[in-house]
Amino acid sequence: MLLPSEIESKSLIPAVRAILAKVLVKEKGLKEEEVARLLGITQAAVSNYIRGTRGDVELISKLSSFQQIMRMIEDIVEDLSSQRAYTAGTLSKFIALCNYMRYSFIICDVHHSLEGNIDEKICEQCKIILTETGK
Repeated sequence: MLLPSEIESKSLIPAVRAILAKVLVKEKGLKEEEVARLLGITQAAVSNYIRGTRGDVELISKLSSFQQIMRMIEDIVEDLSSQRAYTAGTLSKFIALCNYMRYSFIICDVHHSLEGNIDEKICEQCKIILTETGK
């Protein structure tokens, strides 16, 4: 069984990076090399995110459909494109985005798509923990 941190690191964070890479290159006009430096990934990874050959395309599309997630991503994009650096404030916004995906249970949808045979008792316990932690 996957832990919430594994779901974030293997699915959610790469999907967010894909969205960030696309917006930074296509809408903000940054070069792939600069986006790679800002996101701490390779230029090849940025290129693959933009072409849609890296990352879960379905998850990227799903995350893109959430207005709150896209507002948070746009805020991160503005930081990165204007300051050309990943600052403490940017980190704080990225953590807030990850927390939002946890506490709004988006992470649960991703988990169920990865592992269809999750015991509902475990799900309920996880939701209780996420709800208590999110307060």
